[in-house]
Amino acid sequence: MLAAQRTTLLLKCAGLEPELLSRRSVDPSTLSLLGLVRHLADAERRWFRRVLAQEDAPALFFSEAEPDGDFDVEAISPQEVAESWEAWRSEVAFAERFAAEAPDLDVEAEDEWRGRVSLRWVLIHMIEEYARHNGHADLLRERIDGATGM
Repeated sequence: MLAAQRTTLLLKCAGLEPELLSRRSVDPSTLSLLGLVRHLADAERRWFRRVLAQEDAPALFFSEAEPDGDFDVEAISPQEVAESWEAWRSEVAFAERFAAEAPDLDVEAEDEWRGRVSLRWVLIHMIEEYARHNGHADLLRERIDGATGM
């Protein structure tokens, strides 16, 4: 199910130029398809690298100084878009490897927000995270070019 949700994000963003990927929904929201890609890259990184693998892996796109840095993107260069996609792909690949190599779904780690969490919990949470944001992506893509049902 998580792989299907990740694929849905790819489909919602397919074929769009950087300007369209970074087009914001409606004022005052800063939500864009590219912002969703960046947010989900950071979500993957947080749960799989920082929490479960216990790596020192700070967020890529947001910080305490810029808590919405993942979403607050305006029209950016093709290179910056490519770097955002590469970050997302890298985090997804890490998460897939981590899950495949785990002895079982009961692997646990301590999270500063949630307390003890298992790999099972993180996978379910990520399905929910993608599903919610893919709903946003549906609306964003329809607003950009009318595409629906991808």
